[in-house]
Amino acid sequence: MPGLNRTSTSEFILASFSTFPQQLLPVFFLLFLLMYLFMLLGSLLIMATVWSERSLHKPMYLFLCALSISEVLYTVAIIPRMLADLLSAHRSITLPACASQMFSSFMFGFTHSFLLTVMGYDCYVAICHPLRYHVLMSPRGCACLVGWSWAGGFTVGMVVTTAIFQLTFCGSHEIQQHFLCHVPPLLKLACGHNVPAVALGVGVVCITAQLGCFLLILLSYAFIVATILKIPSAEGRHKAFSTCASHLIVVIVHYGFASVICLKPKGPHSQEGDTLTATTYTVLTPFLSPIIFSLRNKELKVALKKTFLGKLRSSGT
Repeated sequence: MPGLNRTSTSEFILASFSTFPQQLLPVFFLLFLLMYLFMLLGSLLIMATVWSERSLHKPMYLFLCALSISEVLYTVAIIPRMLADLLSAHRSITLPACASQMFSSFMFGFTHSFLLTVMGYDCYVAICHPLRYHVLMSPRGCACLVGWSWAGGFTVGMVVTTAIFQLTFCGSHEIQQHFLCHVPPLLKLACGHNVPAVALGVGVVCITAQLGCFLLILLSYAFIVATILKIPSAEGRHKAFSTCASHLIVVIVHYGFASVICLKPKGPHSQEGDTLTATTYTVLTPFLSPIIFSLRNKELKVALKKTFLGKLRSSGT
């Protein structure tokens, strides 16, 4: 990353788990490992099912596959190192590794947000403009939406990481209250007259991107709700709502946990509480996503049973 040679710090210490009782760390390790493996298995099952079942070769499931890929890559960038640090006495990370982790987490995290926005648009078109759905959501158009989502995530990740690691870090190199290289704790370790300007610029980029995604999703669901309320039959309203129910739940979970982290009141609070709060977004949100889509999407649930239970039965005979 540009600017790495301008700092006097060669590594950082991730101190978030150092304040926990040592006997709790193996428990956290086992819990987070099981959740991580379950998330990987669930995401891979979803991707394999969509790939193998021709009935699922639709825009909604293309976006779901892309979302699963972004979640897997996001967690791969963060959780393996977090698991290693839980059982390690020396929780250090080199400067290039820190920059790489920050870039990956921001790229895949914002790609996830952009894809959720695209999926909201897909629900809007399916419910509000069903006769034009195949025109507006053509294979070429869907591929472009996925490509732009990944390009947007890459751009945000590169801008944020480049801005942060052009700063000079001096004094303490211990990252408090975080188990990954994140912007706020690194800004506290930076020195120089340009730190406030960089903090403002990074904040504007991140808030604009996240808030823009959230407002576009809200706008999509405002039109969706208005259209559903016009459907005369209760059965028709339920069928229309079930089309986007799983996406809506994932959006609520995603932005709900994010808001808990971003909007928590400033003031004296424990480092342990901050660390556990951060794990809800980093570990729990990706863990819940495959469960929600698998349980709430009837077509996907049937395809999962058909594909994998069928193979298990055939292999057992």
